[in-house]
Amino acid sequence: MNIKSLLLGSAAALIAVSGARAADAVTVAEPEPAEYVKICDVYGSGYFYIPGTETCLRIGGYVRYDIGIGDVGSFDGAKSVDHQDGDVHSTFFKHARFTLKTWTGQETELGTLKTYTETRFNFGNNNRGASFNPVTGGYVDNPAGNKNVSLNFAWIQLGGLRVGKDESAFDTFIGYAGNVIQDTLVPYGDFDTNVVQYYFDAGNGFSAVISLEEGAGTVGTIDSYVPHIVGGVKYTQGWGAITGVVAYDSNYEEVAGKVRLDVNVTNELSLFGMFGYGSDDNLNDPTNVIDARGRGFYKIWGGNWAFWAGGTYKFNEKTSFNLQVSGDQDKNYGVAANVAYDIVPGFTVTAEVDYDHFGKFDQWNADPTSTVNFTGADKKNSVGGLLRFQRSF
Repeated sequence: MNIKSLLLGSAAALIAVSGARAADAVTVAEPEPAEYVKICDVYGSGYFYIPGTETCLRIGGYVRYDIGIGDVGSFDGAKSVDHQDGDVHSTFFKHARFTLKTWTGQETELGTLKTYTETRFNFGNNNRGASFNPVTGGYVDNPAGNKNVSLNFAWIQLGGLRVGKDESAFDTFIGYAGNVIQDTLVPYGDFDTNVVQYYFDAGNGFSAVISLEEGAGTVGTIDSYVPHIVGGVKYTQGWGAITGVVAYDSNYEEVAGKVRLDVNVTNELSLFGMFGYGSDDNLNDPTNVIDARGRGFYKIWGGNWAFWAGGTYKFNEKTSFNLQVSGDQDKNYGVAANVAYDIVPGFTVTAEVDYDHFGKFDQWNADPTSTVNFTGADKKNSVGGLLRFQRSF
């Protein structure tokens, strides 16, 4: 047998085998059906059903970067110690934050079951002063670094009943203050607290809230089984809203209240005014074991009364101007103004200027224990500016 015959015979055998296999039926396995995420539009955009459940979930948050300059008392500035000669310099106040938010919703026979969580991660230096003692060589510097991780919200709500970590209804129900970054140059109430709260909405513009609160901090956390109590009523219509809240501080047995008027002047212009008043005899009692120094969890401003006013003007869909002025009985005053611009949907740049007047600066400068320096100011009048970049998702 020569080589040519061998090759021809091999080829014929391969063809025969191939033909035999081709005669067999070819079976292709059907792909398993894929279970894609199902969109849930009951509670707004961004929700989806958790697979295998009737619970809708939304995940969101923001990434933020602040650059501040100016005086510490404006909440925008910072100071640091010179690494070589110990001089104290003004420097940038820089702050980066990542905030993670989750929302869930599910319909039940007892109403809508909802949850909300918000956790914040922070990096940067601090809005504070610095110092150097040439005699001892000791110093207080202001280095950048990872700062606190905070649980700002973690509540469960069924129908109108809410329990968990929230911010005080003394602030949330009335709508905080203005649309500026530094809205607490004159503070309008403390924030963090656990709550047992009931919210009622009549559906005709009238709503109300009652909130039992734990408070937070040395002065604010309740000292017995008696909670702080906050109550509020609101009437909302197309023209705006009128809201009132009142709070009982169970630690110092004092009462504070605020009333607020919101007016939609035009589609572009909205204005607000808010007035607060609180009793403070026990807050100023020098015999207290824990000295509140005139400021409790709710009446946190100086003196008995305080005010906040301002507004927003929308130039167009992307650009708005915001202003807030504030003051209290101790002659502390604050002014904040900004322009917010949406570069693209979800990415906003805000430029703000801030002014703070410390009414009792001379008294504090002579004796720092004599009065509260709420903004940490080192001068009577403080000015600063802040540039904020925020990507929300």
